[in-house]
Amino acid sequence: MNSLVHATQPTPRVAFDRVCVEYPSATGPLRVVDDFSLEIADREFVSIIGPSGCGKTTLLNLLAGFAQPTRGEVRLDGVPVRGPGSDRGVIFQEYGVFPWLTVEENIAFGLRLDAHRVDAATRAQVCQRYMRLMGLADFAKAYPKTLSGGMRQRLAIARAYAVNPQFLLMDEPFGALDAQTRSHMQDLLLEVLAAEGKTVLLITHSVEEAIYLSSRIVVVTARPSRIREVIHVPFAYPRAEGLHERPEFGELRSHIRDLVMQEYAAQQRQAARHPVGRNLE
Repeated sequence: MNSLVHATQPTPRVAFDRVCVEYPSATGPLRVVDDFSLEIADREFVSIIGPSGCGKTTLLNLLAGFAQPTRGEVRLDGVPVRGPGSDRGVIFQEYGVFPWLTVEENIAFGLRLDAHRVDAATRAQVCQRYMRLMGLADFAKAYPKTLSGGMRQRLAIARAYAVNPQFLLMDEPFGALDAQTRSHMQDLLLEVLAAEGKTVLLITHSVEEAIYLSSRIVVVTARPSRIREVIHVPFAYPRAEGLHERPEFGELRSHIRDLVMQEYAAQQRQAARHPVGRNLE
């Protein structure tokens, strides 16, 4: 059976329960997330998409434990999230690698920390596995500055995977890549997920990326973030590039784009009414 799942399962691994996030501002509390409830099943791939500044990254930061809700609760396996944890790997758009460490040393870094410490033989085995999976085996002794953008992002993913997190949280991880590299990285991600079986939350602005990768897509509103629509993607795994050419793919893409553009328009109207504010993506 493929490790990626399409249908939801009875017991959620992740639960956003009526979450609200507010920040102080000169004109009073600024609400970024409002009454947001969502459950994510084991090994499900869920993407959140919506206009810039609507609060998508705030939702990911809540699950990562980098922020706390003003009201409501975020839970992992029924336990409230109170801070970061080794069960969650976070990958950002900016390449999260250490420039002073080689490829191999970057991947091994987390395995030297107390939370994930393993012996030298196991550490070497894990590094070899992920360098091979990510196509980096020939660059083990190279420093990040010598790698292409796509290779640096593969390195960031390898480092996140090496510590074996149960949850993978990705914030526009391929946004800075060219179209060809981005497509390759999407396919590589699906291959690794099929082998590793992770639960994934992806923040993206790309409708095509969301459809191609996800089992469900959550379209959120202009700020404050509320759920506009939850879409079950009707394509089975594994997926291949030819999926983009199917009429059903195009129909779903048009539907989601329409929803997102409506929320972009709402965001612009909101910005016109309140020109001074914070970008709380």
